[in-house]
Amino acid sequence: LASTNAQTALVTRNSHKESMQARFIALNDVFELEGGIHRIECFDISHTMGQQTVASNVVFNQEGPLKTDYRRYNVTGITPGDDYAAMSFALHKRYGKLKANPEKLEEHNALEKLPDIVFIDGGKGQLGRAEQYFENWPHAKMPLLVGVAKGTSRKPGLETLLIDGGRKTIPMDSDAPALHLIQHIRDESHRFATVSYTHLRAHETGRNL
Repeated sequence: LASTNAQTALVTRNSHKESMQARFIALNDVFELEGGIHRIECFDISHTMGQQTVASNVVFNQEGPLKTDYRRYNVTGITPGDDYAAMSFALHKRYGKLKANPEKLEEHNALEKLPDIVFIDGGKGQLGRAEQYFENWPHAKMPLLVGVAKGTSRKPGLETLLIDGGRKTIPMDSDAPALHLIQHIRDESHRFATVSYTHLRAHETGRNL
């Protein structure tokens, strides 16, 4: 029984890996990055009425979620409810040292951990803030920045993909494997931000009791 369970788990894992790799290939068929897509990062902002803002940064590679590289940031020093400022804060936390100290790339093999695509959970404003942050990026490798805007009904499959400050949209069928990958990453970033926010609220509530 143990042997059978192990074999079943292995088959399931390999099937998941092959499915994930196929979705990465499908995504690159859409964006046509010269070196392919090997690492994706996604940012999401979570708060209630602007209070206790948390930013999440989740990472996927061709095997799926790379949870050891997940990061969350307690956003401070901004006007409550300013999601644009919160996004700038999160991007600075994630990439600030590499932007300020380009030599750190080679010292710590950080180039391998630079994403090929950065998804921003939000519309034109969020994407514009991300593009503004990367304007003076000092490295040859520059991640593609893509905004993932929810449709008016917020139903899966109706997302709008934005590039170039929102001036261009990327059409994609609702059943496209590439879109399923984007939805998976976006949902995971939202889940991680929500979990982090819940922990932060619990901590703050405990301190105030």
